[in-house]
Amino acid sequence: MSSTIVPESLSFTSDGHRLAALYYRPEGDGPFPCVVMAGGWCYVKELAQPTYAAALARQGIAALIFDYRGFGGSDGEPRQHIDPAAQIADYRNAIDYIETRPEIDADRIGVWGISYSGGHVLILGAVDPRVKALCGIVPVTDGYQNMRLAHGTLGFRRLRQAILDARRKRRATGEVTYFPHQPAEEGELATWPFPRSKKTFAALKQREAPAYIGEATAESADLLLGYSVFPYLPRLLGKPALLVIAEGDDHTHWDLALKAYEQIPGTAKDLLVISNADHLTLYADRDRQHIVAGRVAGFFQDNL
Repeated sequence: MSSTIVPESLSFTSDGHRLAALYYRPEGDGPFPCVVMAGGWCYVKELAQPTYAAALARQGIAALIFDYRGFGGSDGEPRQHIDPAAQIADYRNAIDYIETRPEIDADRIGVWGISYSGGHVLILGAVDPRVKALCGIVPVTDGYQNMRLAHGTLGFRRLRQAILDARRKRRATGEVTYFPHQPAEEGELATWPFPRSKKTFAALKQREAPAYIGEATAESADLLLGYSVFPYLPRLLGKPALLVIAEGDDHTHWDLALKAYEQIPGTAKDLLVISNADHLTLYADRDRQHIVAGRVAGFFQDNL
């Protein structure tokens, strides 16, 4: 099989929105299994995900990467608004689309996510019976605890006050407030309080994802505080699930991800721990990204 997979640009509808997507079709006639993929906080489809999609396609597994409503090439207003329930709906509508393609085996569909969407796929595996296997990379598992740990006591108070101020402003004036994805300097208000992440994503924007915009609505942060995968984990009994965590991850907190892994019942689950790494390693370090992508492709090859 050729080492170069050229994706097809296409679109599908999700609750009345047109979503832009990249479709990686393997060589051959099929029918192929397929993995549906989407990104994390403020991500667009070109950010990191093509490495994983190409690795899947080289192993004979189709991959569909899409932009959520309100992001990248997709429709939707307000722009840069992150509603996890809507994003999960976009995933399910992506499955609706891909299972109708004649070259896809509708009984062999998986889902993949990274960071925020690494949590989404745990919920998807629990609620959508079409999902036969799932992989979450450095997942968000508990938004409240994640933000409390990431910001620290005083920073978390400031974030919650800023969210409340933005809510009152929206009610009074209709104006939408946006928070930066990350701060330029430590201590500045941002949803994810890591200046090094801002530099990493600026480099990724220049290198591979020019449509990335590093801000989201204040309401997005509010919704994050109510986000948890833990009520869904008991439903994953017998569902093949791979979690990839970085042992030095202080963005989405590897210990929270490990706790989630431990609460998935049964023996169909698998855990890959990346040593001497942090949350940003699997974005910035191409060599390690390719290694993990190969492991992920092997997991789906075994389980779809």
